[in-house]
Amino acid sequence: MPLTSRLAGSAIATVLALSPLPCLAQASGSTAKPKQPAPKDQKAQPQTPATVVVELKAAPFQPEWTKVCGPDQNAKDQTCYTTRDFVTDKGQRIVAVALYDAKGKGAQKTMRIMMPLGLLVPPGIRITVDKSQPASGRYATCVPHGCFAEALVKDDFVAALKKGSILSVSAQNQAGKEVTFMVPTTGFGKAFDGPPIDPQVLADQQKKIQEELQKQAEEVRGRQMSNPGNPAEAPAANAGTTAPKN
Repeated sequence: MPLTSRLAGSAIATVLALSPLPCLAQASGSTAKPKQPAPKDQKAQPQTPATVVVELKAAPFQPEWTKVCGPDQNAKDQTCYTTRDFVTDKGQRIVAVALYDAKGKGAQKTMRIMMPLGLLVPPGIRITVDKSQPASGRYATCVPHGCFAEALVKDDFVAALKKGSILSVSAQNQAGKEVTFMVPTTGFGKAFDGPPIDPQVLADQQKKIQEELQKQAEEVRGRQMSNPGNPAEAPAANAGTTAPKN
């Protein structure tokens, strides 16, 4: 999927820099219980792996969804994307979402999501807005701190995204457990249908993001120097997953 590298170099490309994967808490009801012996006349039923649910909130440095437009040299036309960064309840940057809307003839809309390391690549991802029909996506490329997954979406999916409240992004870890990131979508429709952001405002926003990333890097280095043997600093080990390979 040809997407302009200049557009991809915005907030969505920097959101995961220097961000460790947090220890993901299992959803309620997934606590292990003692196994009960199956009746003699009944075969044991296979157990379904527990689901890991991660509820996210908008990154504090990006108060609204942001729409950016610019020329796409590959598509020979203009491409706009509407994006926002998301963090955990502890403020860890973990997911970024962007919907690319190319204006050329026959162009398709693409949902591009920055996913954390520690998830299996072959199954790809599944995205759903509230109770709408899900769409499937595949990983496209990885950087040291995360991987981009892309899914072609149709107009009905975009319409649901504009009116919906939660975008569910599901993937699998190496234990076969489904990991679902709950992304709030409030305000997406207003940004998607509205005018693109002013270039100067975008530049100021990018500067603030870089400052936040630098601050986080310094905090991580400080914690590592004060307690170098702390296992909590391991990026993905706590989640029991394997970093994806491109």
